[in-house]
Amino acid sequence: MEFEQIKELLVLVNSTDLTDFELEKGDLRIRMRKGGPAAQTPSAEPPSSSLEEVAAPMVGTFYRAPGPDAPPFVQEGDVVSPGQVLCIIEAMKMMNEIEAEVGGVVRQILVDSGQPVEYGQALMLIERRD
Repeated sequence: MEFEQIKELLVLVNSTDLTDFELEKGDLRIRMRKGGPAAQTPSAEPPSSSLEEVAAPMVGTFYRAPGPDAPPFVQEGDVVSPGQVLCIIEAMKMMNEIEAEVGGVVRQILVDSGQPVEYGQALMLIERRD
């Protein structure tokens, strides 16, 4: 199974009400689970009604910037718009841009650049602005 097929499968499962999905094909086994508790760092604020959690859509390595010498995509206090790139998660040697789903202010970045992240893990908190 190609990476693009896995990515499409992830998007498809994410757009349904399914909370658990498993696929076995030969030696390949894929299991996706959503809606479970997200791993958080001890310094994370509990999300309030105005804070939106940006969760990792995949397992990989979190990067705040597009390159080692480049400035971060966003910093705490930055105003972001829906569709704006917030960070990158590297998975299987592919760089996946993670975009904001809501507009607002980045209140807290919960993961350090270069750290491994799990599916569903909270990456940052955005104070929603409607």
